[in-house]
Amino acid sequence: MQRRAFLALALPAVLAACGADNKWASDESIRRVRYVANEPPSITLFTVIGIPRGEGGHSALMINGSQRVIYDPAGSWEHPSIPERRDVLYGITPNFKNFYIDYHARSTYWVAEDTVQVSLAVADAAIRSVEQQGPSNKSFCAVNTGKALSRVPGFEGAPTGFSPLKLREWFLTLPGVTSKRHMDGDPANNHDVLLRQKSGVIAGYGRDGQLHVMK
Repeated sequence: MQRRAFLALALPAVLAACGADNKWASDESIRRVRYVANEPPSITLFTVIGIPRGEGGHSALMINGSQRVIYDPAGSWEHPSIPERRDVLYGITPNFKNFYIDYHARSTYWVAEDTVQVSLAVADAAIRSVEQQGPSNKSFCAVNTGKALSRVPGFEGAPTGFSPLKLREWFLTLPGVTSKRHMDGDPANNHDVLLRQKSGVIAGYGRDGQLHVMK
């Protein structure tokens, strides 16, 4: 089955198995990959939700401000082209956003993408907040996502408990929130393709339906 245009780096299938990992990418590597989206400033909450029971597996934030980053507290996704510093992933182009979603969406999980448009000042305040949060221990993804949000103007009421679902329930009460649902239709076939990405080579399907190395 043809996937999105690009596919994620293959990593272990355990989504919520996460521990404190104090990675520290260099300033130069972060500057080199800096990505500025042409979309309005926004804060997006990703929630990974189990199938069929509906349990919450993971919480993360994508922030589109002066640059676009993903705050992935205690997360397990990584890619050789993406610098990481204390759970913040830099250089989140549209391709890498899809990589991140593809990694989490599978037969046992779907991904909720909930977005609120904000001012540039608020988005940049959110980036500063996640940068100061520090690395997260296992199972603290919702706790630390809520803590980071609670320091951002307009998001002070964010809960800081352990439930990704409760955090999402609160986020959905914010004015103007828009939502998308990401499912995985054929995980067994896709997994075979994902395994090819361990070298860091990015491959994706072109208009001809064939797999090509992407620049």
